[in-house]
Amino acid sequence: MFKSKNHNTDNNSLEEDETDEAEIEELFQQQIPIGIGEEEHRVFIVHPDVKWGSRKQYLTTAALQMEEAVGLVNTLYNWSVVDKIILSTKTPEKKRIFGKGNFQALTEKIRDTPGVTAVFVNVERLSPSSEKELQEAWGVKVLDRYSLVLHIFRCNARTKEAKLQISLAEIPLLRSRLRNEAVNLDQQGGGSRYIMGSGETLDFPIISVMGYTNCGKTTLIKALTGDAGLQPKDQLFATLDVTVHAGQLPSHMTVLYVDTIGFLSQLPHQLIDSFSATLEDVTHSDLIIHVRDISHPETVNQKVNVLNVLKNLQIPEKLLNSIIEVHNKIDLIEGYEVSDPEVIPISALKQHGLEVLKVKIEEAVVKYTGKQTMTLKVQLNSPQLAWLYKEATVQVVDDVGDDCTANVKVIISQAAYGRYRKLFQVT
Repeated sequence: MFKSKNHNTDNNSLEEDETDEAEIEELFQQQIPIGIGEEEHRVFIVHPDVKWGSRKQYLTTAALQMEEAVGLVNTLYNWSVVDKIILSTKTPEKKRIFGKGNFQALTEKIRDTPGVTAVFVNVERLSPSSEKELQEAWGVKVLDRYSLVLHIFRCNARTKEAKLQISLAEIPLLRSRLRNEAVNLDQQGGGSRYIMGSGETLDFPIISVMGYTNCGKTTLIKALTGDAGLQPKDQLFATLDVTVHAGQLPSHMTVLYVDTIGFLSQLPHQLIDSFSATLEDVTHSDLIIHVRDISHPETVNQKVNVLNVLKNLQIPEKLLNSIIEVHNKIDLIEGYEVSDPEVIPISALKQHGLEVLKVKIEEAVVKYTGKQTMTLKVQLNSPQLAWLYKEATVQVVDDVGDDCTANVKVIISQAAYGRYRKLFQVT
């Protein structure tokens, strides 16, 4: 009898181990390092050689560090080094790492090197803003040592313990890259379908919608996107997860609205850090919409609290200056009049004032993301027009000539325009 009991216990333990193994395997498969994937990569390696200051390495040389970097890339199946360069720098903490002259020369060299699919900058960690700026300048995926080594570990993990450790190590990387992590690709706004990044930089402006809990953020996003899957609730903290929903502006430009957790007055001290952590990704937005329930008796104090939290999160000055203030629920105030011409009065529930808000959002997105409106001469018997529809916002196609060309008016980012010129050899 004792023996039989042991046998059952062993079976139960085996079943529990198999369940744990399946759960860890599922987590491991879900968390793929952003933008790397399993595909082949042709890598250009850049090693910043710090000549001065506390960042200078005294126990090694730039040549040895470059040799190690090459070894890391060659560790991966189907990855190869197409070129490499060591460049001196005084201030590696700057977004672009190098001075203006060196950076310009490096950018030209990367762009002139055929077949480059990724650039490996041999530093421990790139900040999200640095990674974004470098990718926009070079038009390809940018990796640092953290993401590359993590990918090597992932490719070699076999035991459930190793896979779990790697999945835990990936959490900071995944959380800091909202732009590439989960986006709604349904440009008509129907539903909330999320995907993981597939290697391409998803060049959609990100708009964080913020405000006190129950101020109408979710209702507004539903009205702006037409997303029938969003079901706003009249209760505190109806939204606890950060979700992303796609919508279109008047020019047909696709943007991503981020529905953030709602603020709360006198938040318990034990929850302050957790609350702030849920808002960290806001720092990587292109624009902030601050929704105020203008009918609330403490609406002024709520505004002050929201702005104070944003400042404590060290939101970039440029992003703070981009905030669009929205007065929601004006239908609940008899004879409401707006006193600030910069404020947009709306009723998200009754869909009043939304067209004015969309125009304001579009103006701000173009201004703060560096996008530009251009008219391009396009060959209609080539893939150029289809590419522009996919990677930019096509507004008008006119003046179609007998030579199979047309003038195409687009809103396009500098990074996308650079890829367009390189791909189609446009001068």
